[in-house]
Amino acid sequence: MAKILVVEDEPNLRIGLKDNLEYEQFEVILARDGVEALHHLDGDIFDLILLDVMMPKMSGFDVCKTARKNGVVTPIIFLTAKGEEIDKVLGLELGADDYITKPFSIRELIARVKAVLRRAPGAVSPEKEAIPEQLQIGCLTVDFTHYEARHTTQGQMKMSHKEYEVLLYLYQHKNEIVSRYQLLEDVWGYDTQPTTRTVDNFILKLRQKIELNPNDPKHILTVHGAGYKMLV
Repeated sequence: MAKILVVEDEPNLRIGLKDNLEYEQFEVILARDGVEALHHLDGDIFDLILLDVMMPKMSGFDVCKTARKNGVVTPIIFLTAKGEEIDKVLGLELGADDYITKPFSIRELIARVKAVLRRAPGAVSPEKEAIPEQLQIGCLTVDFTHYEARHTTQGQMKMSHKEYEVLLYLYQHKNEIVSRYQLLEDVWGYDTQPTTRTVDNFILKLRQKIELNPNDPKHILTVHGAGYKMLV
C-alpha cells in the first residue's frame, strides 16, 4: 500500500482528497501547511506527496525546495489554482514530478497519482526484470529502493528523484536505443511536456556522476539522430 502525504490548507479539499485516496487503498497522512509537511517529512517515509502551492506560513514551492535540499527524493505532485506556464516551469525546475491545476477531477488526480507511482524507482511492472538491491552503473552503486547512490571515489552522491527515474528507465532498456521522446513520454509523462533539451540536461548530469570521463562516455552513449543507449 502506497503512503501519500497530502499537504492542503483548505479543510474540505484536504478531507475530500483523503477520502478518495483511501477509497483507492492508499494510506494517507494529512498536513495543513508547509511547516507541518516538513515535520512529517523529517520523521516519516512516503511514496508520494500531493502539495498545494498557495498556503499560509510556507508556500508549496518553498516546501519542495527545502525538501529537495534536505535530500527528500519522494515524488511530488503540485496542486494549485495557478495555471500559468511560468509557474509550471518553476515547479518542475524545483524538483516536482507533476502539476495539476485546480479545479481538477478526482478521476484525473487518481490517474496522475498512479502514473507517478508507476514511474517511481523500484516500481516494477510484470514485463520488466526485477531490479537488484544494489546496482553498479559505471562509477555509481545505486539503490533504487532507498534512493541512495555512492560514487567509487566521492562517496555518497546527491541525486534528484527525476535523475533516479531517468537512470532506472535507461537501465530497464539497457542495450536499446531510447529516444528523447520516449523519455519525455514515459518518465515525465506530462500533457504539456518539457523540451528535449530537458532530457539532454539530465543525461549530462548523470554522465557527470557515472562516467570516468563525461566527455568520453562509456555507459550512457549518444546515438546521433536517435537518442541514447545505456551499456552496463
